[in-house]
Amino acid sequence: MTRHPSDTAGTERHDPRPFAALDPHGLLVLSRTLFTCAEQSEIVRLAMRHVSALGPYRAEAGYLATGDGLSRVPGHDAGAPTVDDVRMKELGEADGSVSLPGRSWSWAFGLRGAGGLLGYIVVSSHSGPDEEGHFLLSTLVGLTSAALSLAATRPAHHDSAGELSRLRTERDAVLRQLDTMRSELHLQETVHETLARAAARGGGEDAITQALYEITGLPALIEDRFGNLRSWAGPDRPDPYPVRSPTYQDEMLRQVAREAGPVRVKDRLIALARPRGELLGVLAVVDPEATADDHTMFALDHAQRSLAQELMHVRELTEVELRLRRRLIDDLLEGTDEASACARAEAVGHDLQRTHYVVVVHWPGDAADGSFTRAVEQATAATATRPLITRRGDRVVLLTEARPNDDAVHAALAHELGTPDGAIGVSTRCESPDGVPRCYQEALRALEVRQSSRQRSGTTFFDDLGLYRILGPGNDLRELEGFVREWLGRLIDYDAEHDTELVETLSRYFDCGGNYDDAAAALTVHRSTLRYRLQRIREISDRDLADVDTRLNLQVATRVWKIILGGQR
Repeated sequence: MTRHPSDTAGTERHDPRPFAALDPHGLLVLSRTLFTCAEQSEIVRLAMRHVSALGPYRAEAGYLATGDGLSRVPGHDAGAPTVDDVRMKELGEADGSVSLPGRSWSWAFGLRGAGGLLGYIVVSSHSGPDEEGHFLLSTLVGLTSAALSLAATRPAHHDSAGELSRLRTERDAVLRQLDTMRSELHLQETVHETLARAAARGGGEDAITQALYEITGLPALIEDRFGNLRSWAGPDRPDPYPVRSPTYQDEMLRQVAREAGPVRVKDRLIALARPRGELLGVLAVVDPEATADDHTMFALDHAQRSLAQELMHVRELTEVELRLRRRLIDDLLEGTDEASACARAEAVGHDLQRTHYVVVVHWPGDAADGSFTRAVEQATAATATRPLITRRGDRVVLLTEARPNDDAVHAALAHELGTPDGAIGVSTRCESPDGVPRCYQEALRALEVRQSSRQRSGTTFFDDLGLYRILGPGNDLRELEGFVREWLGRLIDYDAEHDTELVETLSRYFDCGGNYDDAAAALTVHRSTLRYRLQRIREISDRDLADVDTRLNLQVATRVWKIILGGQR
């Protein structure tokens, strides 16, 4: 039968029907009745009465072909819209649309036999049939045509063995088609039900891969867009999972994206989860023997839609959580009610009752780049539970449970961002939420000290600032350099000329509170060596280390030399 432009339009089956809804099995039952009718007009009327049982359709008129043209089958509903008989003649034995008042769609289905046109059934609806509806209508028309052909042979007594065999063959072909359709509908229903159960269980990605494995019998997997495995169901999971090059991965994704459905790439059938055009995941089944059939392709395509919905849902939840976490840390940095802050933190899975540290990170050139924030979060997640994170201008601020491990975070960020030129400031330990604003200022202070030093990149801990916590950085660098030259200049020059470490020795000596044993251990030298060095310091600097004011100035100078000037000679 000729297809018409509205074959793929959707319909909603909500109209009341005079008969029980016909499925492929019901059409088989109807066929027996059609083939027992001897009267052609009765066959057409019987078929018309069952049109409405196939969906939201209405049989408007029936015609039988005669030697003079088309003759309308009597017994039709007198209240129905009038079909234009002239239009029916214009069809010229072809199928085609007809115009009926109040009907969005109406179509004349031709009834044909071996000798040509046998008649028409005119069907209308508020919208065109979908694929299943088109199949059912076509099947009803085919059965009616076969029954008319059989009935036409009886009055003329032309029942030859060959003709009967042909009609039986035609009928059997229709019945086989119905069986195939019934089998396909059953398989599709199985796919829908299995994936629906997976969604109802709330198992997420693992439930989708498990359902796909159960349906197809092939190992199923989900990867992120970079080729990292997220879920696997079925046997033979690779361990370790193979890593693809970025170039290969991008080319593979482009190849799959060019096609409308699943695509075979080597031993896999791959489908992309792309809700709203954004690639969020890759779904595949492993099929090295190329056994996948249309049923497998149908299941993979529908599982991909379920995955797209799941990943989009997760993305939306993540974005909501990120907004809540950022608002929380913003309020904590400004100062907020402790009870309210703890309740909000608990809602996003963060325990504010534990001790925390405030970390401020600045990386030149990355102020407006969102990847900077993600890089900071990834670098800190390796050393602590997930931090609270926000942006303040060109800086990223974190509230984390674990104190960063010396320069580990800085090294990780330098590797991720491709440059070591960033600076990090870390506060002292924060015992309660109301201490976060103070710790934030401490972290800023530590960052400013680092950025005002000669060694501008690296990590500075507020704990290590010592006296410089109360000294002003920035524009006072020249004064600090002059102060250091005044008190340590001779020692710095001597170290540079003789490759010695007198300034470092004096610094360690003061750091150890003037204790010879501790200072010698810190410098990994013998006690007598330390005594010798201190004597040389007295001689070269011409300073009395026993004088209280002298010791204070020398200790401040060594601290500024180490922290602000980076130990430069």
